[in-house]
Amino acid sequence: MDDRILIAVQKLQTEQLVNAIVLGPEEPVRKRAKELSLNFDSVPVIEPQRSDHQETYVSSYYEQMKSKGITKDEARKQMQNPLYFAAMMVRNGDADGSVAGATNTTAETVRAALRCIGLREGCSIVSSFFLMALRNSTVGKDGSLLFADCAVVPVPDASQLADIAIATAANTKLLLETEPRVALLSFSTKGSARHPLVDKVVEAAKTAQVRNPQLKVDGELQADAALIQVIGTNKAPGSMVAGDANTLIFPDLQSGNIAYKLTERLAGAEAIGPILQGLKKPANDLSRGCKPEDIVNAAAVTAIQATL
Repeated sequence: MDDRILIAVQKLQTEQLVNAIVLGPEEPVRKRAKELSLNFDSVPVIEPQRSDHQETYVSSYYEQMKSKGITKDEARKQMQNPLYFAAMMVRNGDADGSVAGATNTTAETVRAALRCIGLREGCSIVSSFFLMALRNSTVGKDGSLLFADCAVVPVPDASQLADIAIATAANTKLLLETEPRVALLSFSTKGSARHPLVDKVVEAAKTAQVRNPQLKVDGELQADAALIQVIGTNKAPGSMVAGDANTLIFPDLQSGNIAYKLTERLAGAEAIGPILQGLKKPANDLSRGCKPEDIVNAAAVTAIQATL
């Protein structure tokens, strides 16, 4: 068991943020918690192989996946994996959400969530966002913005990009408690450059508007036009988003991932995420380089998502 998880669980319990459940071998987990001077007396520790839910989850997962060629023995083996067991807990209502990935890749975490929990109705894709808290309070909502997608979808097409925009907007409203203003970013603003990459962003913005007519969404916009009022007014006059965006949608994973890391490292922003979106129920991912406070933040956001 990773010490970072144990330390985070202690903080979650102490501050009464969530009722945490730890998956892992109970005796070693409790022994290590004691060695770290952590109080785990009230923390449930579940070992998937010994859980009373094991066979129920195996049967449910097998029924769901047998059409794809999985055998009962393979389903049983999968349910011994904490990633899959946790996702089935969420699917069956035995947990409100899950947080994983401190020792797993994003691909592994997303795969387990997709297979066990599935996509939310109306969503065609699982994507992710980061909640970025900047020192500069003049941008976004008092310095907070959502960046998407920075972790999951390498090269979304226009339709997928529209779905990412709509899903991220919903999380902006939930987490920032403000009206989403969604900017689909590009290296062009309102036709200042012509290229198929720009065309994709323009199509995505139009598609998002058709799918959600009430949404304030615009694109293509350059980052400065999206965030800085005077530049937005100059480059995109009449836009309801330019200069006042609180939700930034990047055209591909490369740009999104680079942008959030630069913002975190050079601007001193706090990056909370990646938080997954598009699933029926919340299941979230962690960077393998995460700190205990990152796990605490992810768990808190997961709890908020569970209220949707």
